[in-house]
This record gives sequence, C-alpha cells and structure tokens, in this order.
Amino acid sequence: MFVRNDAKEFRFCRSKCHKAFKQRRNPRKLRWTKAFRKAAGKELAVDSTLTFAARRNVPVRYNRDLVATTLKAMARVEEIRQKRERAFYKNRMKGNKDRQLALDKKLVESNPELLRMRDVELSKQAAREEARAQRAEQVEQEEDSEIDMESDEDEEMDVESESESEEEQVKQKILLKNKKRSQKRTVL
Repeated sequence: MFVRNDAKEFRFCRSKCHKAFKQRRNPRKLRWTKAFRKAAGKELAVDSTLTFAARRNVPVRYNRDLVATTLKAMARVEEIRQKRERAFYKNRMKGNKDRQLALDKKLVESNPELLRMRDVELSKQAAREEARAQRAEQVEQEEDSEIDMESDEDEEMDVESESESEEEQVKQKILLKNKKRSQKRTVL
C-alpha cells in the first residue's frame, strides 16, 4: 500500500504492480494491466453490471430479507455480466477468421513453394501409412503360418519322445519371440 501526500491510498495486487508504480510507469501503456485492456477496448469498460462490484462504505443495518435478495441479485448480476462479456468477446473476434483467411491466401500467393512442400509432406505420410499397412498384413500372415506350424508340431509331438519335444518347444518359443521382437522394431 502507498499513501500519497494528498492522503490518497494506492493498493497493489502484487509487488510487480507496486514496482511499476514506483517507477512512474503509465498503467495504460503496460499491456498486462487491466487499465490497458480497458483503454484498448479489450474488455468491457462501461457497463452497469460493473458498478455493482464497486465497494460501498455506507453501513446498512442487518436485515435477513435484504441479505437474501442481495445474494440473489449478486448471482443474477454475475450471470448478466458473464453473458455480456461473452457477447463482447464474440463481437470483438468476429472478423478474425476472415482476416486470417485473407492473410493465408496472400501468403500462398506470394510463396507457392510452400504448397509444393506440403504436397511432398503429404506424399511421404501416405507412403509411410502404406508401409505400415503392408507390415501389419505381413505380421498377420506370419502369425497364421505360425499357428499352422504349431498344429503340425502338435501332431508330431505325439510320435516323438516327450523330452525331445519339450526341448524343441522351448527353442521354437524363443525363435518366435525373437521374430516378433524384430518385427515390432521394424514396424516402430
């Protein structure tokens, strides 16, 4: 808080504001201040709902009905203020899409090589997607062939001795795991 010689009090929300005040900076020129936003038309400056938020230093005797109606009125005023702010923002941002589209068209007209670069990027992306799809098909085919091989192996196991079949199973599982790992690495 700062008190000037004419007894005017200045309260600051944070030290940043206090330091700017001591350096005699004009708050309407600092882009981050409320004063700038209101002066530049970024926020509502004159609205009847803003006067309700102002402090009143007039003491009023407590009355339960008065408090209840005041609370209802405060909620309603807040709703109205939010609606007006949304409308103000929409109105302020109304022409931005058209302006941005015009700027984009101008950029494309002045730099046609950007479109060629984009075409190259899209073709590369399509090639990558096709390669991924082919890899996925290969993996599915290999899994199907592995399942067929496993069913053939099951029939052979009945004929062979149990100890030899267990050793072969372990070896084949290891080989299959290694194949799947290498395929996953190539896909990624």
